[in-house]
Amino acid sequence: MDYFLRREGRAHCEEVPLAAVADGAGTPVFVYSRRTIELHYGRLRDAFAGVDPLLCYSVKACPNLAVLGVLREAGAGFDVVSGGELHRALLAGADPARIVFAGVGKTAAEIGMALDRGILMCNVESAGELDLVDRVARARGRRADIALRVNPDVDPKTHTYISTGKRESKFGIDLDQARALLARLPSLPGVRMVGVHAHIGSQITEVGPHVEALRKVVDFATEARAAGNPVTVLNMGGGFGVFYRGGEARPAAEFGDALVPLVRKAGLRLVLEPGRFIVGNAGALVARVLFVKESGDRRFVVVDAAMNDLLRPSLYGAHHRVWPVDAPFEESEAEARAAETWTCDVVGPVCETGDFLAKDRRLPPVKEGDLLAVYTAGAYGMAMSSNYNSRPRAAEVLVSGDRWEVVRDRETYDDLVRGERLSALRGPSA
Repeated sequence: MDYFLRREGRAHCEEVPLAAVADGAGTPVFVYSRRTIELHYGRLRDAFAGVDPLLCYSVKACPNLAVLGVLREAGAGFDVVSGGELHRALLAGADPARIVFAGVGKTAAEIGMALDRGILMCNVESAGELDLVDRVARARGRRADIALRVNPDVDPKTHTYISTGKRESKFGIDLDQARALLARLPSLPGVRMVGVHAHIGSQITEVGPHVEALRKVVDFATEARAAGNPVTVLNMGGGFGVFYRGGEARPAAEFGDALVPLVRKAGLRLVLEPGRFIVGNAGALVARVLFVKESGDRRFVVVDAAMNDLLRPSLYGAHHRVWPVDAPFEESEAEARAAETWTCDVVGPVCETGDFLAKDRRLPPVKEGDLLAVYTAGAYGMAMSSNYNSRPRAAEVLVSGDRWEVVRDRETYDDLVRGERLSALRGPSA
């Protein structure tokens, strides 16, 4: 599953003790395992090898340049949802012809940037966006390759905030509207429909919703080709789940076994946009204990990481494994050794009651200065972090074997105010 291991009771990332990273880089710090990134990319590639897919890593999951570089070297393309993510992918050495631009609200400037760089295609999510892409392309004397993102109205059975394939979602175009757009395409000389796109959600742990969605999307692709569009690409997004608690995710091979025959029968080139599946288990957030306090009947372990560093628990009620870096026994033993554990909330310094990393967890007793590791923090950890409460964002570290390096410096107080200035306006003009 990952290369976060315990050796003689001490937590390691590959061959490197997490305590050594914390001592050298400070805390809080995100630690990424190169070997785990490569492992999960390889598993997905192998699971769909029967149709030779283009795996476009979803940059939004973890956009660090070093992570993007690891994936580029492994053979990945990239899925971007903003001009900033496109800029990052290109800085990491991505081939523009292996980049897909998704997202429900692209601007004219972003579309122009994508066309100028020569990306593979834009995923179009509304009639208004289709018109905009057409105008931007014609202004450049070009024709933009697009995929229509359809909404197959499939329940992915995941958290409502990360469900994107139901009819009421803001994402994509429902199938009836998409069919109407097919009739309009001949009047739009600036676009060429080369693909169909669907993405039904994230952290999907069942195969069935993907199969149901794929069948609907293949049927629509057949209609689009019959209408004269040169559709060659089937983009099924991503959303394959990972282990947060343990046992809930399905192996990549199960998805491949179910989906590859349908893709092969359709005769289309498969594009996938995995993010969490590749980097979720490849990252951990390491924090240091500041205080242990009791209030009423609750015990709080206050650490130097907070909701501004890892928002998922506060935003989604998400579960992340949390365990001391130097624990006297393994997390799997905690229930059997309940007499030697505490029930506590792991919380941060941010001035919000919702600032927590874990609630009602059993941990070995910890004290000020101890280190905790928050696991499966590689996806939507640093990517969703903020400067709330004027807190500098954490450092990021990449581990490869027995070596590690800082791949994003910890922010400073000066970084917090960069670009700001005191106003020269003193009040109403005379």
